[in-house]
Amino acid sequence: MHIVILLFLLLGLIIGPQIWVKRVLTRYGSPADRYLVSGAETARKLLDAHGLEDVKVESTDSGDHYDPVEKAVRLSGGNYASHSLTAVTVAAHEVGHALQDAEGYTPLVLRTRMVKWVGPFEKTGAFLMMSTPFIIGITRLPVAGLLMLLGGLLTLGSAVIVHLLTLPTEFDASFNRALPVMQEQGVLYESDERHARKLLKAAAMTYVSASLMSLLNIARWWAILRR
Repeated sequence: MHIVILLFLLLGLIIGPQIWVKRVLTRYGSPADRYLVSGAETARKLLDAHGLEDVKVESTDSGDHYDPVEKAVRLSGGNYASHSLTAVTVAAHEVGHALQDAEGYTPLVLRTRMVKWVGPFEKTGAFLMMSTPFIIGITRLPVAGLLMLLGGLLTLGSAVIVHLLTLPTEFDASFNRALPVMQEQGVLYESDERHARKLLKAAAMTYVSASLMSLLNIARWWAILRR
C-alpha cells in the first residue's frame, strides 16, 4: 500500500509541473495581439539593447530554446509571430540564456560541454550494460558486475548531471536576466508584471519534471541492481 502511495506521489511530482506549465502558457497565450511587438521582435530588441546584434532570432519546430553553438534564439512558430504575453515573456527568457552565454555563466558553459558528451556516454553505458551478462557468462568473474554499475552510471548519470546543471541555468535566465531586462526596456505593461513572473517560473519549470524523471530512473536502476 505504501509503495502504491509513493508511486502516486512520484507521478504527481513528475506530471504535475508539466500540466501546470502547459496551463500557464496557454492561459497567457491570448489575446494574441496584446502587445505591439511579436516574440521575435521582442527578442531582437532585447538582444540589440545589450550589444548582441550577432545573435540570430529564428523560428523553429523544435521548441523555444537558445543555441549557444549557433548563437541563435529560436522560438516556436506561435511565439515567434504572436504578440501575446506568453510570446513576449518566453522570448525574453531565451534572450536571458543569450546574456548568460555572453557573460560566460558557468552552469550554462558546463551544461553546453556536458550535452556534447551525453550521447557518447549513453552509448558506451548501454554497450557495457548489454555486454555484461555475456562477459559474466564467459569469465565467471563477479567483478564483471562492476561493468553493469559503470554502464548505468554512464547511461543515467550523465543525463542527471545535465538536468541538474539546467535547473539553475533556467531560473537564472528567468529571474536574474529576463525579468530585469524587460523592466529596463519597458517591454511589459505594468499590470502584466505579476503574470510575467508566473510565465517565467513556468519557463524554468519545464525542466523540473525531466530532472525528477532522471532521478527516478537512477533510483529504479539501483533498486534492480541490489536484488
